[in-house]
Amino acid sequence: MGLEVLTTEDLEKFRLQLISEIKELLLAKPAKKWLKTAEVMEMLDISEVTLQTLRNRGKIPFRKLGGVCYYNAEEIDELLVTLTQKTKAKAHKGQ
Repeated sequence: MGLEVLTTEDLEKFRLQLISEIKELLLAKPAKKWLKTAEVMEMLDISEVTLQTLRNRGKIPFRKLGGVCYYNAEEIDELLVTLTQKTKAKAHKGQ
């Protein structure tokens, strides 16, 4: 097995190719509007009990249809951004 040396040019080509492929994937697959409980748990890295607590306290919006809870994907994304910003603010405060 030979040794390969990567140049800055190689990395730039790879970066551009990666960006192109990501764009294709984003454009090809329509964004999902509604998420189920398991998907939200995975996105937020929380347990079902924690998600239930957030629902009970009105901290996370949801709709219930036929006994199944659905969450608006945009609202979950906004929640993630808010939580990330709060985490960063706490980290900067502690320094």
